[in-house]
Amino acid sequence: MAREIRIEISDEAYEALQRAAAERHLAAEDYAGDVLHADLTRSRFIEGARTFVHEHGDAFAARYGVRPTGAA
Repeated sequence: MAREIRIEISDEAYEALQRAAAERHLAAEDYAGDVLHADLTRSRFIEGARTFVHEHGDAFAARYGVRPTGAA
């Protein structure tokens, strides 16, 4: 179920939001929702990755080895 959220931003920020939305042929409100959703999804992924490394990092390194220092 979708929920509505209301925020206040500066006029300059809203104009930038409108420009970015127009480039993607979206309404500013839809674009803002997409950006917020993507940011939250990225945050959840990063937190999940940290949790995985914390819980399983030693076992993973023991099985597959440690990446050499300075490698890209």
